Amino acid sequence: MPAPQVFDTLIPEARAFLSELDANNTRDWFLDNKDRYDSELKAPALALLDVVAADLERMTGHRVSPKLFRPQRDIRFSKDKTPYKAHLHMLWDIDGGSGSGLDRSAFYFGVELDRIVLGGGCMGMDKAKLVAFRKRVASPKGKDLMRAMAAASAEGTRFSDPDLKRVPAPFPTDHPQGELLKHKTLTFWREVDGGTKDLRKTLQGGFAKLMPLQEWLLALK
Repeated sequence: MPAPQVFDTLIPEARAFLSELDANNTRDWFLDNKDRYDSELKAPALALLDVVAADLERMTGHRVSPKLFRPQRDIRFSKDKTPYKAHLHMLWDIDGGSGSGLDRSAFYFGVELDRIVLGGGCMGMDKAKLVAFRKRVASPKGKDLMRAMAAASAEGTRFSDPDLKRVPAPFPTDHPQGELLKHKTLTFWREVDGGTKDLRKTLQGGFAKLMPLQEWLLALK
């Protein structure tokens, strides 16, 4: 039996903390419980990020940079003035293909009040990457992506909706990959059993199933 990991209890402890935070979303409550956040959420999340980053580097052959999203919300332009997020999100940025930051492909994992999700994809494309994406989608390689998406969908993976209502010029409106050409971002995710006991193994398996999709995006030049 593998030795227990510091992040093995991350899901139940994070959900318990986030549920209380959701009911007491004030700066005073969070500061009173900051030590608990650091020990029950932040520390195990950082440990998980490092371990899974090494796993993903072996799986992808690329350098992977982990990131834990901060709990504070940006409320400057939001009607919702609650100061903290009632979820725990983390990301592994893959330093391969083209783009930088959110323009690059990434894997992500999120603990939320009503679901646990893992996923991947590209959350944004700069002009050059969008041109490369559309060119590859319009080529025979686009059919490879469609087949990978169909296979992933059959196993419960969901995809982001197209960003455009129409197929962009200069592609014909009846292009076989027209629905894909409407995308300016492409992300995909699947839900995880909240009672999972081996979180690292769960992420390894989940990300492996998404790898054909990620590899297609990583090939963008």
